[in-house]
Amino acid sequence: MAKLVMLLALCVLPALALATRPMRTPFTVVGSVYCDPCRFGYESSAITYIAGAKVRLECKDRSGQVLKYSKEGTTDSTGTYRIVVAEDHEDQVCDSILVSSPQKRCSEATPGRDRARVILTGYNGITSNTRFANAMGYMKTEALAGCSQILKQMQELDA
Repeated sequence: MAKLVMLLALCVLPALALATRPMRTPFTVVGSVYCDPCRFGYESSAITYIAGAKVRLECKDRSGQVLKYSKEGTTDSTGTYRIVVAEDHEDQVCDSILVSSPQKRCSEATPGRDRARVILTGYNGITSNTRFANAMGYMKTEALAGCSQILKQMQELDA
């Protein structure tokens, strides 16, 4: 019996110690936030990137959708955000979510482009610890003049 307890202690305790330690190389979630002046609902040649936009990374458990992790970030002058995550979120669903835009005339979140799914685990075959999120966007309150011309050019390219 004592041998079994000793064997269990030698196997389980190191595993528990490793599980509670932060990762040596943390994940970095990278994404961008843009302003759609034409209200197209997607990226086009008319978009501009927003500096100072706030983004939040949220991870929830799969079953109950209970929030397990949350961290905010802000876009730089190029509209890019970087959020460092020191833990593995293996069994959780993680999303980058738009929080706010510093541009009052471009602060309406684009439906379907207001969040981006991010996989934050090292147990999926991805060798890099940099995780790229899809671009998220806001729309201007009113479409700018000239947007119909841009749309026409895009349609000609599709033909």
